[in-house]
This record gives sequence, C-alpha cells and structure tokens, in this order.
Amino acid sequence: MLKEFKTFIAQGNVLDLAVGVIIGGAFGKITTSLVDDIIMPFLGLVLPGGVKGKILLKQAVLDTAGQVAEPEIALNYGNLLNNIINFLIIAFVIFLIVKAANKLRGPAAEEK
Repeated sequence: MLKEFKTFIAQGNVLDLAVGVIIGGAFGKITTSLVDDIIMPFLGLVLPGGVKGKILLKQAVLDTAGQVAEPEIALNYGNLLNNIINFLIIAFVIFLIVKAANKLRGPAAEEK
C-alpha cells in the first residue's frame, strides 16, 4: 500500500492538482478584492441601503446594561449579491480558460 501511495504521489497529476489549488486560492482572493473594492462600491451608489444592504426583520434587544440580549434578525441581500458576482467572475474566467485549452488541443487532435 505504501508503494502504491508513493507511485500515486509521484505522478504528475497530483503535482498539477496542488499547483491548481494554490493558484485557485490566489485567484479567489483577487476576485474577492475586485468585487469588494471595485465593483461593489459602484453598486452601492445605485442600490438602496448600499452594498451591505439588509432587510431588518427584528431589531436587536438590549438589556438594562446596554448589552445585546437578543441579536437583530436580518436578511443580508448585500452579502448574497457579493457572492453571486464573485461566482460569475470566476465562472467566466474558467470558461475562458477551458475554451482556450480546447482551442489549443483541437488542431493537435486533428493532426493525429
């Protein structure tokens, strides 16, 4: 079993996967920054309540000492919008990468 594991680790696919995960994590941070720091401020000008908008269902309840006894209950549509935009950007970039890879592979496969 140890020999099989060593063979598995030595294959190029595992190394490619590790590189992909690391690059994917870095790309995720870039898209998050793009959405949070560039796109969402512009949407905040248009959306009522801004990009951190929420629909308050129940106010927070404070005790006599001013501490929160019961937290507020709200629908945070700003967070949902942020995540949808992140997803769409990442999905579009992956689409472009797959399309480019298929284009590069296409002529090579036809020549064989």
